[in-house]
Amino acid sequence: MSKFKKILVPVDGSDTARTALVTALQMARDAGGSVRLIHCVDELAYLSGYEYSSVHMSRVREDAARVLSDALEICKSAGVDADTQLVDFPGQRLGETMAEEARKWQADLIVVGTHGRRGIGRVLLGSGAEQIIRLSPVPVLTIRGQDKNK
Repeated sequence: MSKFKKILVPVDGSDTARTALVTALQMARDAGGSVRLIHCVDELAYLSGYEYSSVHMSRVREDAARVLSDALEICKSAGVDADTQLVDFPGQRLGETMAEEARKWQADLIVVGTHGRRGIGRVLLGSGAEQIIRLSPVPVLTIRGQDKNK
């Protein structure tokens, strides 16, 4: 029996996050555990390229709620106990948020999708998975997404 009964999974609606979620659900089902789905809204990320407005942020939050709802439906169809958490702390980085949520929920594991970017792509876009690995108080399992360029 796996010791990973409480698995935290950041979701953003991407195929990569969905792949990580499926892996987490398999692990949770095998261990008789549960998952918590996390989606982080970073208002500061929307300041460049868009005019900041409460209407725009309302749409961002609606999209975030939809991402969580869709992921929760996947959990239900897999028969795994799950809940959701929408995190909306302006300026807080993904790694910090995930570390804090892992502590609060007393997670045993974080399962996160990664795009596996290297070189300049990683420098320019950053690596959410790398932040999570560096700051997490619990083990982190990274699941690489499918490379569509193969």
